[in-house]
Amino acid sequence: MTTHILVTGTSRGIGAAILDALAGSDVKLVGQGTRSGIAADFTDPGAPRNLWAAALDALDGRIDVLVNNAGVFEAASIDLDDDAWVAAWERTMRINLTASAELSRLAVRHWQARGSGGRIVNIASRAAYRGDSPAHWHYAASKAGMIGMTKSIARGYAKEGILAFAICPGFTMTGMAEDYLASRGGDRLLADIPLGRVADPQEIAVTARFCALEAPASMTGAVLDVNGASYVR
Repeated sequence: MTTHILVTGTSRGIGAAILDALAGSDVKLVGQGTRSGIAADFTDPGAPRNLWAAALDALDGRIDVLVNNAGVFEAASIDLDDDAWVAAWERTMRINLTASAELSRLAVRHWQARGSGGRIVNIASRAAYRGDSPAHWHYAASKAGMIGMTKSIARGYAKEGILAFAICPGFTMTGMAEDYLASRGGDRLLADIPLGRVADPQEIAVTARFCALEAPASMTGAVLDVNGASYVR
């Protein structure tokens, strides 16, 4: 049977690579972003529900796998005025975590109603475990929240065949990482990666494909690190 998959954040970088990795005759895909034709601005509280409905319509009323990849990486210095700092936190948390939580809830309820089981793959970050820069507390917190959500879903719904996995990339050569490397001194940051280079988006995509289609059910709740040994646990 063809597997129906919704992937968020597919306009570029990791999300675009995930779409390419999942494409095949046995998979039917819908992405969120300009590449897919289904736009969804996750700063809008109604966007996740609207995206889910549009994806269901495009996928003949059935979604088997949800890949939550959409996210932002924006600085919020503690020197900002109070309102601007809080606004930056709320924007990052809504896009990176709350929208993923809403889509995950819709997915779980969809699979419960169908009695079919399904899979959630959350693209988090090594920042969930090792933290991030002084200007990115909110980013690290949003990704840590995604890990906690993944584990809670895995523990809560495994008996119903609903599985959840998380992937924690380190630096990956996307637009966000390129900007950050340039701003923080690329050579110094690369020295912290034993592999000697940042990850390629295709490396994250291969891992996401495995979780979406191949990982054994007993792996539910697993968090997979893809960071060149820059953080090991």
